[in-house]
Amino acid sequence: MTNESTSPHATAGLGEDDGTAPEFNVFGGDWSDVAEEATRLGEQRLVFNMGPQHPATHGVLRIMLEVEGETVTECRAGIGYLHTGIEKNMEFRTWTQGVTFCTRMDYVASMFNEAVYCMGTETLLGITDDIPERANVLRVLMMELTRIGSHLVAVGTGGNELGATTVMTTAFIGREETFKVIEHITGLRTNNAYIRPGGVAIDAPEDSVEMIRAMIPKVKQRLDELALLQLENPIFKSRLKGVAKLDLAACMALGVTGPILRSAGLPYDLRKSEPYAGYETYDFQVPTSTDGDAYSRVVLRLEECYESLKIIEQCVDRLEQSEGQPIMVADKKIAWPAQLSIGSDGQGNSFEHIRHIMGESMEALIHHFKLVTEGFPVPAGQAFAAVENPKGLLGCHVVSDGGTRPWRAHFRDPGFNNLQALSMLTQGGQVADVVVAIASIDMVLGGVDR
Repeated sequence: MTNESTSPHATAGLGEDDGTAPEFNVFGGDWSDVAEEATRLGEQRLVFNMGPQHPATHGVLRIMLEVEGETVTECRAGIGYLHTGIEKNMEFRTWTQGVTFCTRMDYVASMFNEAVYCMGTETLLGITDDIPERANVLRVLMMELTRIGSHLVAVGTGGNELGATTVMTTAFIGREETFKVIEHITGLRTNNAYIRPGGVAIDAPEDSVEMIRAMIPKVKQRLDELALLQLENPIFKSRLKGVAKLDLAACMALGVTGPILRSAGLPYDLRKSEPYAGYETYDFQVPTSTDGDAYSRVVLRLEECYESLKIIEQCVDRLEQSEGQPIMVADKKIAWPAQLSIGSDGQGNSFEHIRHIMGESMEALIHHFKLVTEGFPVPAGQAFAAVENPKGLLGCHVVSDGGTRPWRAHFRDPGFNNLQALSMLTQGGQVADVVVAIASIDMVLGGVDR
């Protein structure tokens, strides 16, 4: 059945333009009656779902589209299909164990999740200034490698969704080079739990410097190929230029950050505006544009990858200079007791550490056992930390009641905020442009839902 009412939000075209047009809402009933009513009104409106199982929605995202012909008149996002209770689960784990949960939020940029959570924890502990320089260098190295990988996924999958499979394969080959380095140093490709409160889990192997230096030209080659494949391609330009536009005022109103905000002209990057982990000592630029469309966001992501490579080159030099220096705070009441090493049998405790705690010192064994099973207490209070995630501002609010587990850990994922802009990016455009808009946002639903 239909219900007629006057509303300032009435569908355009159903009545007068004075804000008193009738609104027709459908509440069940026979679809033949609905179709008959639509025919009587001369409507060609159609409401349908895109997702939540759709290859172009970057995860289980449901989008409700209202269209007239091929034009989108309304677009709403439905989330929650990938909610895994990560934040709640962290309340039942020690502060160190929490890293293994939050790293799985935005699984394409996991190192940033770990870093921001550990920074918040370290603020509560009051040890921010005690983090060893080499640990910060390794953190920056991991974050910039992950930033490149995340941007390559965004550009590559976006190209694939437009029908250019070569774009995706080229991007993923470049991303694989970053994974080789990450796996070599941390022992895992992703969801690493590498960044820990107080430092990092393990030092870089001796041959890491040579491996990273060999990686840099390979990634540059793939970035060059992606630029040649896309940026002057007439089909690519016609599909992205002027599409999914969002101006600076809209970005500010919606809390949008990252490449979308920088594509609208504001050079806001936390690595420059509120530096952390020593970013103020690195030489790099923050690319911006004033076009505010999907094309400019692709360009910016590629440019940011080149800037990340510049930072990685500086990290390599610093790793050489700081070889042998500590990678964890000196306070043994906080520092993770395991002395990890990567040997022929994979990753685990070093032989020397096992011999010490199992055969030489009962006190060391007790300390190891209690710190691993119970964790360390964190002074009561709350803290907020933020980092520049590949998608934008990633924040973490941690609250402690003085115990060995977080009382609350809440994350501000940039994908969640940026997704608010989807309706503005798509309304008035074509149905085919919805795919372009989603790709230009580059959200990951694991981070959106948590």
